[in-house]
Amino acid sequence: MNNIMIINGHRAVIQYDPEIGTFRGEFINLNGGADFHADSVSALKTAGAESLRVFLQVCAEEGIEPVRSYSGKFQLRLPEALHAQVTETAAALGVSLNQFVQRSLEHELKAVKL
Repeated sequence: MNNIMIINGHRAVIQYDPEIGTFRGEFINLNGGADFHADSVSALKTAGAESLRVFLQVCAEEGIEPVRSYSGKFQLRLPEALHAQVTETAAALGVSLNQFVQRSLEHELKAVKL
């Protein structure tokens, strides 16, 4: 699993590349790319804050909303057998397929605790 770092209220996914001995961070949920690199955790925080500052400044100058919006809809592809099983289970529980999937996702997110 990737690590998450919160910098100035924004989440960034952090990965370490052992071949070059550096960390790479990339902010998520933004309307554009804002990544950063460093060789230590403290330097990563500094580089991340600077990358975010520049990104937000450019967005303000160009009138771009910096944070991505979500419609609440996404397409999900499942193997046929799993699709059938999920549909049957939702029906047996007396909920819609959408409600069942939503509850399942909420359950998984609580278990991960990011």
